[in-house]
Amino acid sequence: MTGRIIETLEDVGEGAAWLAARDAGMARAFERCGVPPLRRRADGFPTLLQAVVGQQVSTASAAAIWARLETAGLTVAEAVAAASEEDLRAVGLSRPKMRYARGIATAGLDFVALRSLPDDEVIARLVALPGIGPWTAEIYALTALGRADVFPPGDLALQEAARMLYGLADRPGTGDLRTMAVQWSPWRAVAARLLWAWYRAEKQREGMT
Repeated sequence: MTGRIIETLEDVGEGAAWLAARDAGMARAFERCGVPPLRRRADGFPTLLQAVVGQQVSTASAAAIWARLETAGLTVAEAVAAASEEDLRAVGLSRPKMRYARGIATAGLDFVALRSLPDDEVIARLVALPGIGPWTAEIYALTALGRADVFPPGDLALQEAARMLYGLADRPGTGDLRTMAVQWSPWRAVAARLLWAWYRAEKQREGMT
């Protein structure tokens, strides 16, 4: 069973209202930021590949590499699997990312089948792929599959947002934030959206002073 799937902004609003009614911090975030963005993307190989491309590089660098991949027609699994090392190097992939891209392209993962699997099974199948860690798997499940109760506690922006929103002395680590997020079930993915919105609002306010 997949649980609730977030398809529309109305779904996000429903989750945000549920959280705000039960958690004072979420209520503050909802009052200040309103309904956070939908954050949905198409599922499939291109989205997972794009996540790998974006690992450990700036947003601008990731966008430039992705644009070169698109121009070269290297955003589908069959093309990446058939590409030479020279082809992949030419678009800007590092040696590890070449290995990850090829590994994912040839893994035979059934992306359509992921849509009907439980959250834990989705994460398990994704982290079994080369170059895919828990954060990437959770972000894919949250954005590409719309899972309403998936939360990426290793996300540094979420950790910092939780520190600011709840007045914590220190930024919570992955384990601490995972524990905090239990109370936000079954809308943990909307809690993540509210925390990202709060983080963005706080950083913009700091930049204005």
